[in-house]
Amino acid sequence: MRTLIFDTDIGVDDAFALAFAARTQRLLGITTVFGNVAVGQAVKNARLFCEKMQIDVPIYRGCSRPLALTPSEPAKLHGEDGLGDAFVNPYSDIAPGAVQFIIDSVRAQPHEITLVAIGPLTNIASAINQAPDIIPLVKELVIMGGAFGTDGHSGNVTPFAEFNIWKDPHAADQVLSSALNVVVIPLDVTHNVLISSEEVHQLNQPVLSAIVRPFLAYSLQKEGFDGMALHDTLAIAWLCQPEAFRLVQSPLRVITEGIACGQTVRKIGPLASREDPFHHLPTQRIALGVDAALVRNRFLCTLSDRNGSPP
Repeated sequence: MRTLIFDTDIGVDDAFALAFAARTQRLLGITTVFGNVAVGQAVKNARLFCEKMQIDVPIYRGCSRPLALTPSEPAKLHGEDGLGDAFVNPYSDIAPGAVQFIIDSVRAQPHEITLVAIGPLTNIASAINQAPDIIPLVKELVIMGGAFGTDGHSGNVTPFAEFNIWKDPHAADQVLSSALNVVVIPLDVTHNVLISSEEVHQLNQPVLSAIVRPFLAYSLQKEGFDGMALHDTLAIAWLCQPEAFRLVQSPLRVITEGIACGQTVRKIGPLASREDPFHHLPTQRIALGVDAALVRNRFLCTLSDRNGSPP
């Protein structure tokens, strides 16, 4: 069990990940960021979901826009409010600052806090820009984001870019090229861990069943699958079952302009070149393979309370 700061632009699959994290990890705080929804809506969503799911954890308000790009529209596959338009949301969008909370928490508990980032990386980039002293003090940063083309799994916003990275590529480039201890969980593995709509409802989690409807409809329409990829949940699965993942190690960069803006790129060979964009960069870990059955079983057992974990 890790002590987590859970950084999220909370939409439907983020909510599934948060429910899983609340049952398997120690949540120190939820920091919100723009992405699937505006940051104020993310604060409201985090409060609503935590109240509905009886998750007792403080919530913080983070960055409202990318570091450099003009903000883009929120995602629509999560419904207008990000949680499937399933509930009236009476909660306030006012909350303490997320970036300062990250900085203060890491300083107070050096080498003890794992950051899990399942939205744009703007809060994380802002924290290390404002307080670079925290970089060696973070235990681990687990990111759901990016795509490297394994088995054809490339971008889901453009042919090159995954949504979370595309939303703020400058922040992602800063974070992935930093000395933080990073594990990247990209679309290469998240697209391989699927649960059917029937399995969602068999969890006997009324809140999850309510919020997931537009997400399932989008998946059926766009991908022909009556179910969902667990995407963000795999960042938590890494903490629970690292043995289920096959990792490679490489320096990383993110393309920040042009038609490939938001593409995550890794160094894939030693061939000498005139200019090396990876020169002196630290090596990061990237998940390019996953035991989907192992991860699915743990998730389904945990959320359905079948002894909390697989046999």
